[in-house]
Amino acid sequence: MNNDPSQFTLYSGGHRGAEAEFGKLAEKYGVKEVNFSFEGHTIERDTGIRMLNQEALEKGNISMDIVSARLGRSFSKGNKIRKVIQSIFHMVNNGYQVFAVGWILPDKTVKGGTGWGVELGKLFNRPVFVYEQDRKAWFSWVNNEWQMATPVIHHKNFAGTGTRNLTDDAAAAMQDLFERSFK
Repeated sequence: MNNDPSQFTLYSGGHRGAEAEFGKLAEKYGVKEVNFSFEGHTIERDTGIRMLNQEALEKGNISMDIVSARLGRSFSKGNKIRKVIQSIFHMVNNGYQVFAVGWILPDKTVKGGTGWGVELGKLFNRPVFVYEQDRKAWFSWVNNEWQMATPVIHHKNFAGTGTRNLTDDAAAAMQDLFERSFK
């Protein structure tokens, strides 16, 4: 592949774990980085920070009932989780490929808030890839099924999100993803 990393932009959240790791890799490979956050949100990476005000957050405001129904589990009605869900909208809305790290559940959703980024990717018809930490492999959402895959970053704008509890295997798989895409 002959991708010029400086022409690519990672959209993420700068959160501890997978998002911070995506950011470190973007920096290492010369990929531009945008991290969405909001007042009162603690993040590990503030490179390319884009603070979302109330008006911007509202653009990502989807009823928590819809989020709960789509993911088949309930989320707190609290304001913090709502803002996190709203900020995830901005990552996925800007990224034309979605990369996530976490756990695929038996109902085919992904665990936690990461799952909302994955579901939005599906809703927006984006290529979606999840590194499944227990199975130690990448999976792609194809024909309403998770299929093993070897992803490459090929869209100039891509989203990276995932668990705060990143395994060493997942970090190595993320490194391999960037290496495959930009070397």
